[in-house]
Amino acid sequence: MMRTRPLKVALLGCGVVGSEVARIMTTHADDLTARIGAPVELAGVAVRRPDRVREGIAPELVTTDATALVKRGDIDVVVEVIGGIEPARSLITTAFEHGASVVSANKALLAQDGAALHAVAEQHGKDLYYEAAVAGAIPLIRPLRESLAGDKINRVMGIVNGTTNFILDKMDSTGAGYQEALDEATALGYAEADPTADVEGFDAAAKAAILAGIAFHTRVRLDDVYREGMTEVTAADFASAKEMGCTIKLLAICERAEDGAFVTARVHPAMIPLSHPLASVRGAYNAVFVESDAAGQLMFYGPGAGGSPTASAVLGDLVAVCRNRIGGATGPGESAYAALPVSPMGDVVTRYHISLDVADKPGVLAQVATVFAEHGVSIDTVRQSGKDGEASLVVVTHRASDAALTGTVEALRKLDTVRGVASIMRVEGE
Repeated sequence: MMRTRPLKVALLGCGVVGSEVARIMTTHADDLTARIGAPVELAGVAVRRPDRVREGIAPELVTTDATALVKRGDIDVVVEVIGGIEPARSLITTAFEHGASVVSANKALLAQDGAALHAVAEQHGKDLYYEAAVAGAIPLIRPLRESLAGDKINRVMGIVNGTTNFILDKMDSTGAGYQEALDEATALGYAEADPTADVEGFDAAAKAAILAGIAFHTRVRLDDVYREGMTEVTAADFASAKEMGCTIKLLAICERAEDGAFVTARVHPAMIPLSHPLASVRGAYNAVFVESDAAGQLMFYGPGAGGSPTASAVLGDLVAVCRNRIGGATGPGESAYAALPVSPMGDVVTRYHISLDVADKPGVLAQVATVFAEHGVSIDTVRQSGKDGEASLVVVTHRASDAALTGTVEALRKLDTVRGVASIMRVEGE
């Protein structure tokens, strides 16, 4: 039986994503009503600049007092798309306290304070949904916490930032340098005027914290995630990658230790074989590769940013939360029962590609190999080329810990025959 009283929705933020959410709520109103079992009504829109013309939104719905809007008491669902830590955190908490469930796209806030927000939601018997916080339109959060809830997830590895993937893809396919590729990304609207959050890995690190927490039933905060940006990746690195049959991607990697004793979460550039599914992800697209005991290997792929894709994820959450509201139930909350320790980067084991500038004379290779052996790092392949007294030495290792590799590099820098360490890059996906 269809419920006639509408569910009232407050929208916090009306930028690229918020305006698209409002548009879809209006143009798809009949379909949303049929899918939810009740009409949904946009009851208010909180903005910073009320004088802007917002097509399709009645002026009387617009307010600059977001706090008053979420305190109204008749709001069923608050959709938060303003981003940042404050005032978003206070507004979400206030929404729970005044009887509303919340749909958010705020990755930074959830990575930092997700546990506290889940606790307040549970205290007041409300929902906190955030599919749009990680990979735009790609259904990922719900499959991890619902569809795979009976499975054991061992690894989540993916491209979760479209800006960085566009830049690296351009460097790979055209031979462009980093700055040239960034300039093109900016001109096309893929990169912000200040791209720091993307290219230095902050955006991906927040998403990695959320994914690791859900996948491993463990609280993982942003501070737990190792982060390394991609601004130092060069055309020479791509040339080396191609010689190995690889390409380079900025990856978010969340792993459970083989013995199950701890988990790790990290973001950094890495070489991956061209045979790996993630290697073929082009342009500004996102993809996440999930490995679990029972399901095996799964890949989720699609547009990871932009107004329409992100709004799609927001509306999916809105429908789910509204259905829960009608049924008098709530969806899954935080699952952190495993409480596994989050191990530091030094404990991570992977392969490495190290490029050294060395003197071109007899005995250099033997010296370098000795240093690797002394630090317990096994060498897989070595390639040396050079002339006029200078040479390039490329070493690819077998799997070793980050701590062991760090010690190796420090020792290599002390050799008189090593002029410098040109680059160090992890090799993943094998």
